[in-house]
Amino acid sequence: MTEEQRIETEEAIAAADEALYHLNGAKKYLKSAGNWGIYDMIGGGFISGLIKHGKIESAEEEIEAAKEALETFAEELRDVSGYSSVHIDSFLKFGDLVFDGFLMDALVQHEIGKAKAQCDEAINYVERIREELTYRLR
Repeated sequence: MTEEQRIETEEAIAAADEALYHLNGAKKYLKSAGNWGIYDMIGGGFISGLIKHGKIESAEEEIEAAKEALETFAEELRDVSGYSSVHIDSFLKFGDLVFDGFLMDALVQHEIGKAKAQCDEAINYVERIREELTYRLR
């Protein structure tokens, strides 16, 4: 591996780490929002609803940061030999979630669950590529 290839690989790994940081943050907030949502559904009241929506807003912020980090990761991957054809565009769409306007808590819970699943899928994908990149550096 040339020095340039090593640098490009290290940059891609750093971009993966940034994406994983935000994806895991989003997952944490989504899990918490889901837990508060369940509590809210069984009679938690006004305060639990506020907390749930605060967690959803925090998750949305992390998702937006994750989308940007995934875009950077995709750009960095293009510089690494063998990864020019890797596409992560499908993961860039998972942040386009709308939590506002739902009238029923059950629908919000469903959307939170879908977002968590999409987060997990993106995390697994980025982790797999990161492991491959790390192996290349050995």
